[in-house]
Amino acid sequence: MTSTAPRPSGARTAGPPAASSGTGTGASGLRARLLQGARQGRWLRPVLVANLVAQVVIVITGGVVRLTGSGLGCPDWPTCAAGSIAPVVHQAEGFHKYIEFGNRLLTGPVGILAVAALVAVLLLRPARPGLRLVAALPVVGVLAQAVIGGITVHTDLSPVTVSTHFLVSMGLIAVSTLLLLRAGEGDGAPRPLVPTAVRTLAVALSVTTAAVLVVGTVVTGSGPHSGDADEPARYGFDPRTVSWLHADLVLLLVGLLVGLLVALHIAPSTPTARRRAWWVMGVVLVQGLIGYVQYATDLPVVLVALHMLGACLLVVAVTALWVSLRERTDELVPSA
Repeated sequence: MTSTAPRPSGARTAGPPAASSGTGTGASGLRARLLQGARQGRWLRPVLVANLVAQVVIVITGGVVRLTGSGLGCPDWPTCAAGSIAPVVHQAEGFHKYIEFGNRLLTGPVGILAVAALVAVLLLRPARPGLRLVAALPVVGVLAQAVIGGITVHTDLSPVTVSTHFLVSMGLIAVSTLLLLRAGEGDGAPRPLVPTAVRTLAVALSVTTAAVLVVGTVVTGSGPHSGDADEPARYGFDPRTVSWLHADLVLLLVGLLVGLLVALHIAPSTPTARRRAWWVMGVVLVQGLIGYVQYATDLPVVLVALHMLGACLLVVAVTALWVSLRERTDELVPSA
């Protein structure tokens, strides 16, 4: 016999619930209750939200490192200075060493939360193999970021590796957003909620968003905030030229977004998709305003940091919009 089992927050049931194992006392009873809660998905959403927030926060702290010229505050990797994991008093880098070391330390909590997200998904019962694959990506990404960070230090903040570092972070934010939203869906095959033409517009929007982010890293790598206060490493492009290329791509993004909004209001769609498209528009407009103001005011560090936060929010919004264009329902699962 089969039955469809509705599942809030990513937790599904198959057949009658198991007898409670939390009747014990003391530490063993607490462990049993925690494990039972994890299997039911009780802790899943808070852990996934924390993972996403951590991925955004480390982008901002990385931006602080770059904007303060502290990228080589720890001139070695994985140590901070020769023979020492932590900064030492006699280092010539001054306060920069503490800023860079603080950002390195933050990698620990970010990695722990990525692992916690994976464990929370692995403990779900019934098992969700598709969600496990998505949950593994933040862990792999954090490990990759540690390696890329080391290469960045050993190449004296090469703009290519610095840009790669940032773009991988954008990928991690996208994956973490997908993981959070995917956990609340079923495990059936995705079913489109909008016509093919609308999905094609969404693909173009996503590709253009990626292009905006890539060129944005080139703009930053061609300007004054390269990450090293003493010997800035830059791409060598004309900052004005790449800035206007970046602005042109943003205008293309706005045009595609307007087209998508019109399509979502004319063609069959869902209120969630329309609402998320408007959120993307809001983020893009604020980002555009910050971008023009920072360009006109010679790139003040506060506005550059806000622009980096806006880039993170843009990735979250576009990913959420993409997810809202299809649905996954629960597959039929055998009941006991």
